[in-house]
Amino acid sequence: MIEGRATSEGTARYRGRFSETLAADHFQNKLGLWLSSVGLGTYLGEADSEDDLAYDQTARAAFLAGCNVFDTAINYRFQRSERSLGAAIAALVTEKKISRDEFVVATKGGFIPFDSNPPADPRVWIDTTFLKSGIAKPSDIVAGCHCMTPAYLDHQFEASRANLGLETIDIYYVHNPETQLEAVSRGEFLARLQSAFELLERKAREGKLGIYGIATWDGLRAAPADRGHLPLAEIVAAAERAAVAVGSKTNHFGAVQLPLNLAMPEALLKPTQIAVGEPVPALAAAAHHGLIAMASASILQGHLIQRMPAQLSEKIPGGRSLAQKAIQWVRSAPGLATALVGMKSLRHLEENLGLAAVPRMTADEFRAIITPRRA
Repeated sequence: MIEGRATSEGTARYRGRFSETLAADHFQNKLGLWLSSVGLGTYLGEADSEDDLAYDQTARAAFLAGCNVFDTAINYRFQRSERSLGAAIAALVTEKKISRDEFVVATKGGFIPFDSNPPADPRVWIDTTFLKSGIAKPSDIVAGCHCMTPAYLDHQFEASRANLGLETIDIYYVHNPETQLEAVSRGEFLARLQSAFELLERKAREGKLGIYGIATWDGLRAAPADRGHLPLAEIVAAAERAAVAVGSKTNHFGAVQLPLNLAMPEALLKPTQIAVGEPVPALAAAAHHGLIAMASASILQGHLIQRMPAQLSEKIPGGRSLAQKAIQWVRSAPGLATALVGMKSLRHLEENLGLAAVPRMTADEFRAIITPRRA
């Protein structure tokens, strides 16, 4: 495995290589790491060798073009996305084109992944792989697809390290933990989440993990009255208890990921969280707790571009194409570190990373988009 992890010195060195070609605010310092404003996502694609190669090539190009944030998950393309990213990393490090301390790799565990391709009988495969082996019990699995017990996450974490070929994972998310609330009480959910965090605290103490967090779809954006709502303050409290339980002086809960785009602005505008006794949106709550915030679905898997009104796109400065304008708005959101965009073609990478040479929107420009004019 490739040793090391992202560091302040390494990411600053990487940023410095682009000081004359990219915008000064393309990189932002979060928790001591300089993170690119656009990150490579690896969710979409077929489980075939063609898309394996596409992600490998695109990741290599992204590393060399000013993108140092890479997001994946063990269930993306049945583990193939992790493996494709791992192949790109191994090649570039071996060729000494990039150093391990210069980039951030985030992955996730929670959803049950198949291995390379869907099995003929998924239930038999799950029974053989996880239940009969003792990695999980039937009661641990929710909705037939989600598990976050320590034994299960331990298995998945180590599989992700092997897939990526990395000694240390920079960010590890518990993937859509709100899925568990479909089947268990809130008290049981928090107990399960704390147990998961204890496992991740131990991984951090072992040097296998930088920080951990939660990657959600609805949880942080949902209204407090919704069953799937995740109160970030309670999540942070669970991490603090987990650190105490394993004997750590401080906890390693440091990141959240959630959707943000022009069609789904709730993380920025909807007051679903409480901070300092006041209702605030999820991004503001994340900033209050000192967390790195990453946006998923920045262009809503391409659907947003097809529906963007001309009068809206004209108001967004700094982008040539509709894709660039959509990403420009997301990466300019206050409190956001990186806008993640799924990219497996070199053409899309070149287009989307073209924003790296363009300044983010100013606060006034951003507010002009989200604040309705008075009549």
